[in-house]
Amino acid sequence: MDSFSDLWKVVLDHIENEYVGNKRISSIAFRLWIEILEPVSLEGNVATLSVKTVFQKKTIEENYTNHLQTALYEILGFDVTVNIISEDGLTDVPEKNRPLPPAQLKAGEDNEDFIENGGFKYTFSSFIVGPSNQFAHAACVSVATNPSQTYNPLFLYGDSGLGKTHLLYSIFNEIKRRRPNTRIIYTSAEQFGSELIEALQKNKQDHSFTDHIAPFKEKYRSADVLLMDDVQFLIGKPQTEEEFFHTFNALYQAGKQIVFTSDRPPKDMVSLTERVRNRFEMGLLADIQPPDFETRVAIINRKAEALGLEISGEVTEFIANRLKSNIRQLEGVVKKMNAYYMFEGQSASLLTAQNSIRDVLNSDQPVSVTVDKIISEVAKTFNVSVEDIRSKKRTSEVSEARQIAMYIMRETTQLSQKAIGSEFNGKDHTTVIYAISTVKKLMKEDHHKKRLISDIIKNIRGK
Repeated sequence: MDSFSDLWKVVLDHIENEYVGNKRISSIAFRLWIEILEPVSLEGNVATLSVKTVFQKKTIEENYTNHLQTALYEILGFDVTVNIISEDGLTDVPEKNRPLPPAQLKAGEDNEDFIENGGFKYTFSSFIVGPSNQFAHAACVSVATNPSQTYNPLFLYGDSGLGKTHLLYSIFNEIKRRRPNTRIIYTSAEQFGSELIEALQKNKQDHSFTDHIAPFKEKYRSADVLLMDDVQFLIGKPQTEEEFFHTFNALYQAGKQIVFTSDRPPKDMVSLTERVRNRFEMGLLADIQPPDFETRVAIINRKAEALGLEISGEVTEFIANRLKSNIRQLEGVVKKMNAYYMFEGQSASLLTAQNSIRDVLNSDQPVSVTVDKIISEVAKTFNVSVEDIRSKKRTSEVSEARQIAMYIMRETTQLSQKAIGSEFNGKDHTTVIYAISTVKKLMKEDHHKKRLISDIIKNIRGK
């Protein structure tokens, strides 16, 4: 081998795929703590490896030094001492000496979202870990244990109902438990955008020349930890995206922790500017997949136990075999069965489970994609008002937004063309047919508009 870098690749492969000594390291531990090591030098019998932060250095030294030294011995045939250095050169500051302002939720957030029955509802201990989410869970625990010292930003992505928001709240609660004075802001991209629009409107309406933007910026840019849910809702909102970009830069440069969730990875947010996608990709990306059978069973049992509901193994397996892609649905079925028991005295039988599954699945159908939601999302994306879209106004901007709203309604709801027309000041069904045809043609000719419309549909279905 020509260099220590080449040797280190062999060592990494050995650690990942073979038994080191009599032990094989888990894939999650490998990705979190071993793969991040960078080879620096091998001088005599001392191998120097580098990581970015002191926290990473301490964790690896305390838990994986022996494993690394054994792996090196098995590859080289002689004893090697591992020396780990950190790039930042920082030293840990005791928590009691870290001056931090008071903890904060987002404006209007109810504590019941974080606490239930005197105990934390959304915590790491109440999160069911399985192969589909263990990497994301471990990354969140790492961030909550030592904010800004490991993965920053942390970007969690996966379909709706898989536990991303639970993990965000768990980070909030764990940091608050460890460091009560930390200023944490939990928000969503949609809430962030709404607050920005409200501040901009107040600036226009306030004749006293009070600056309403400055308090908005101060609120977010003075956070110690920013937790932002559903960042896909930045798509199609240029002003919100611009302000988000500057807020991110301010926090990142100040060394503050940032965590995002989304229903898709950054590379799929094609309508966002490249500079914002780059910001999302600067740290660690962790995906969450639908839970496997064993994890689904554990989720059902945990929820039943929390409600004090007795469910047999047969019923649990029946539910787990029929609901495979959404944790929220699993929990919803258990809640529904508990309601049947509490109010009608029905035990948790196969029949009750069947009825509960039917109720939950029906409540999750696209009927929830309402007309108002579609028009509102299109209006925000194309910077026109809801009133204009519904009106007879015929400017090019309004007409295009109206046609796109009609097209999306046809794609995402069960409404007839006549019913869609009635939502737009009584338009004839032939107008709706023309609008849909026009948008289809537009999407073939303009790839940017096609991506934008696709993103709007994803946003609507994700709400």
